[in-house]
Amino acid sequence: MEDSPMIHPDIEKARTLPSKYYTESLVFERIISKLSKSFHFAAHISQFGKNNIFPLPQLENILNESLILVKSDEIRCLSNVCTHRGMLIATNPCSSKTLKCGYHGRTFGLDGCMKNMPEFEDVEDFPSQKDDLKEFQVMEWRGLHFVGGNKFFDSVSEELERRIGWIKLEQFRHDESRHRDYEIKANWALYVDNYLEGFHIPFVHSDLHDVLDYDSYKTELFEGGVLQIGIANEGEECFDLPESSPDYGENIAAYYYWIFPGLMLNFYPWGLSVNIVNPISVNKTKIIYHGFVGNKSLLGKGAGGDLDKVELEDQDIVEATQRGVSSKSYDRGRYSPSKEKGVHHFHKILTDS
Repeated sequence: MEDSPMIHPDIEKARTLPSKYYTESLVFERIISKLSKSFHFAAHISQFGKNNIFPLPQLENILNESLILVKSDEIRCLSNVCTHRGMLIATNPCSSKTLKCGYHGRTFGLDGCMKNMPEFEDVEDFPSQKDDLKEFQVMEWRGLHFVGGNKFFDSVSEELERRIGWIKLEQFRHDESRHRDYEIKANWALYVDNYLEGFHIPFVHSDLHDVLDYDSYKTELFEGGVLQIGIANEGEECFDLPESSPDYGENIAAYYYWIFPGLMLNFYPWGLSVNIVNPISVNKTKIIYHGFVGNKSLLGKGAGGDLDKVELEDQDIVEATQRGVSSKSYDRGRYSPSKEKGVHHFHKILTDS
């Protein structure tokens, strides 16, 4: 007889993740080692303004690779590690026609091919393909570029296209003033848990609760992710939906997309807020925000009006929960079938992968 799954597929019977998923280093390391199969956010097309070379340090501990995005005739993802002695090639975004290691001067083309190396005239069988930079897969959807594995990419991009393909995302502009990063004392999965339910909104986010119709809040599941739909209260800012939208006629304040393992794409009438959940250790996580604006006149309005306040409120809750799940008296809980479908879906993916 086969062992029963960690998370029962029937939410009415299921119990939440055991506390060890949030507190034990060995469990954390085992999970992180599998996340390279998934795709991860790298950049939006508008970020390639003056710069054509972008290091991706936020992915180093997930993919166990130091990577760069390079834009020339196309957008490539290359190893950011010099093939001579392992020095990082680029540490900041820049504009250049070549990639040059600052340690000993080895130079590469923007396609990753080695071009020049001082003091190597007498080295046999040099250069070879091993001296070129390794290239990695890049995936793209409407101006958003992703790297890593391709697990769930087809199902996620199909869902995004079906639901919000009408949004002119390629025309959004990167707003550097909306960039944030926070380091919190909590496990990354706890942060995701909190994001995946609107259950806590009336208790934690009073201002957001005034904007959203809590009773109409929706959660939809799809392969590799969760969509939460915030419905605007009367008179609050909402999308001007085209007739082609599946939600035409509804007052949508926000589309909150979570994509496994830790990417949030939050669409508001003003544009897109990208949240990246970057696991550092079993009880430490970095949260990275990027903002891409489609309509400046709507900034500061509606559900996406004061994201800093919402973020800090969430951090307080998540850090306190980390302390709670670390207690010997806690192991597992139960799910609310009406409010925690997204959390249940995440836990199934996490324990099945």
